[in-house]
Amino acid sequence: MKCSACQTALPAANLDHPGFSPCPGCGAALRALVFPALFRNAVDIVTGGEPVLAGESACFYHPEKRAVVPCAGCGRFLCALCEVDLSGGHYCPNCIETGRSKGRMEQLVARRRLYDNLALALVLVPLIVLPVFWMTVVTAPMALYYAIRHWNAPSSLLPRTRVRLWIAVVLAVVLIAFWGVVAVWMLSQTRNAVVVTS
Repeated sequence: MKCSACQTALPAANLDHPGFSPCPGCGAALRALVFPALFRNAVDIVTGGEPVLAGESACFYHPEKRAVVPCAGCGRFLCALCEVDLSGGHYCPNCIETGRSKGRMEQLVARRRLYDNLALALVLVPLIVLPVFWMTVVTAPMALYYAIRHWNAPSSLLPRTRVRLWIAVVLAVVLIAFWGVVAVWMLSQTRNAVVVTS
């Protein structure tokens, strides 16, 4: 450490002294508090693995380190520093990042789309808002599609039942049947009108 006034290096006796001590360069009263780790002996730095010996496999990322396990994603050999234990599997940092960014590793997924809520909303919103009831002609088949397409998709990060999907499917089928009956009735009315006029 150095004196803040004259930049003279302070001797170890001035460091972590309980009171103020004079600077050896300018004589200013100083109190230098330091972390206790400064006075400890240096310890060996953990390097993440043992060096490679003849005939042993080396880490893909650190060729000077001995490999301890292959990556479960790409098969590259990894040293103790590189391998990441994730739900019992050993992965390299590259596979972890790729799995996180592309959503391939369920353990790293932070959020999911709730297709059950989407399917239910597609059915219920037009039913609740009466002026747009006619939109169920489009939204009911869409709800049925989402419910069937994403039936086995993982729902929420928290366990949920398929009740919303069941309700969406039942309401969508009822609405599709309703619009089918309306279409058949309108078609028959059109035929009757054509028969009466001719």
